[in-house]
Amino acid sequence: MIPITSARREEDESRATPVEDRLAEFLAFLRRRLAGEYEVDEFGFDPELNDKVLLELIRPLYRHWFRVQTLGLANVPDETGALVVANHSGTIPVDALMLQVALHDEHPKHRPLRLLGADLVYQLPVLGHLSRKSGHTLACPEDADRLMRKGELVGVFPEGFKGVGKPFAERYKLQRFGRGGFVASAIRAGVPIIPCAIVGAEEIYPKIGDLRSLARLFGLPYIPITPLFPWLGPLGLVPLPSKWMIEFGEPVRTDQYDPEEADDPMLVFNLTDQVRELVQQQLNRLRLQRGHAFPPFF
Repeated sequence: MIPITSARREEDESRATPVEDRLAEFLAFLRRRLAGEYEVDEFGFDPELNDKVLLELIRPLYRHWFRVQTLGLANVPDETGALVVANHSGTIPVDALMLQVALHDEHPKHRPLRLLGADLVYQLPVLGHLSRKSGHTLACPEDADRLMRKGELVGVFPEGFKGVGKPFAERYKLQRFGRGGFVASAIRAGVPIIPCAIVGAEEIYPKIGDLRSLARLFGLPYIPITPLFPWLGPLGLVPLPSKWMIEFGEPVRTDQYDPEEADDPMLVFNLTDQVRELVQQQLNRLRLQRGHAFPPFF
């Protein structure tokens, strides 16, 4: 017969096991980092740091604050390269981070998304370094081609700052998709283009104005005025808890074209316009499916 004190001790140990496991995992992670026993690819991507630290910091936003619902993951390939083309919005590019979590956590193969970022991101020392560590790289054709040929999942927001910084009155209306450089890269690599619609980001920081003079002083594309910022100071930077939906549409194939056709401006323009129209249609449909941005409050 087992003594009561022994049984209680075993019960206490079993209760402490999850905490001990997390502590042991953290210490092992710390030991590997200090010993330099981790891998970084040629672009600076650090998969372990990205999963265990960077994504872990923003997962609560994804799961509990924005309550993101992801659709159409079957359209994203398991292993081969592809180009995810998404709308961009939200005043601050939180949508890029949520898209990254969606593909890493929800996709059956937990695929990392290699986002193509603007020059401004890499001019900022801390932000640029963390972006590289999380798998992002500069939005240039050379890097995009190399990543897709390696079988990576590359993400791009063709609207750029025009999309993320547009006023609230123009929400969910796609801006121009640039010159179609992303389409040319996909054709050269022979990978599919996956149109992606993100609904929810438009409501987190409703932009109603712009501090243009101050933005020029700091070399920024804009400094927004929202219903809460700058009036509430740092509290105004807390995003509103809108309901999000992310949908991956059916792939647009490019493997029927020769790589040399990437230099045909008419072909690139037509394919760019096709992808833009597909994303806009997805946005319109997804907005209706989501309903109110702040259920059950409105």
